[in-house]
Amino acid sequence: MTSSTRPFGTVLTAMVTPMHEGGALDLKGAQELAKFLVAHGSDGLVLSGTTGEAPTTHAPEKVDLLVAVREAVGPDVTILTGAGSNDTAHAVRMAEQGEEAGADGILALTPYYSKPTQAGVVAHFRAILGATGLPAMLYDIPGRTALAISDESYDELAAHPRVVAVKDATGGVEAAKERIARTGLAWYSGDDPLTLDFLRAGAVGVVSVSSHVVGREIAAMIAAHEAGDTAEAERLHESLLPVHEAVFSGPGAINAKSAVHWLGVVPSRAMRLPLLPNPPAEHDALISRLEAAGIHP
Repeated sequence: MTSSTRPFGTVLTAMVTPMHEGGALDLKGAQELAKFLVAHGSDGLVLSGTTGEAPTTHAPEKVDLLVAVREAVGPDVTILTGAGSNDTAHAVRMAEQGEEAGADGILALTPYYSKPTQAGVVAHFRAILGATGLPAMLYDIPGRTALAISDESYDELAAHPRVVAVKDATGGVEAAKERIARTGLAWYSGDDPLTLDFLRAGAVGVVSVSSHVVGREIAAMIAAHEAGDTAEAERLHESLLPVHEAVFSGPGAINAKSAVHWLGVVPSRAMRLPLLPNPPAEHDALISRLEAAGIHP
């Protein structure tokens, strides 16, 4: 459920984008997957992020995907759409089109590869924020972008009325604790295995890939932590670690799509280059690890 302290919900799945074998978007598959995720613990969905192969889907496809998923899940499920580009004008267009297509919020990614100054990072985010009336979640993932958001940039951006949350994939739990206290922003773990650690530091939820297969269990872990049942939260955390290890044994987008195909939710494991579906041996190894962790169709 969304609230002032949890503006985008609790368990947001960074959803894979189903595709037909020829590479075209499978919008019916996307609708079925979205309904499955909502029925299995997710109260929010992130579309057109890296896990959704946003770098290789095009603007009309992103709009079609958002419209189809909104139709499938209705108005009560939070949908964020990605605005990720190192071309600020392109990221602005993504945000504008997302708002027009019915998104509830924007996932605004640090510009990657170009490595601008922190002043450039702030200006990039401000341009995205100024393009719509939607609230935004800043996405800090230096392992992919080669650039972290600095404390000073966080402080400056936190003053913007449309910056309400952060997806933290830095691995820096202690830094997050300080930033949460200083900025007052809603913090979301961007790293599944660290979700409980981030919750202990003051985070309110997670943007998850593992929730493609264990959304209910992740939601239960967060609920146990919130209820003060530390033993149950820790038990669930430990039980989830083999699933996280399986999902992140290779690229999350590939493994998550393999997993939901194995579960019978989507009909194809097709990807767009440069990503390729798991070859048979790797697919079988992934499924064996998921089965060993207690996951079954």
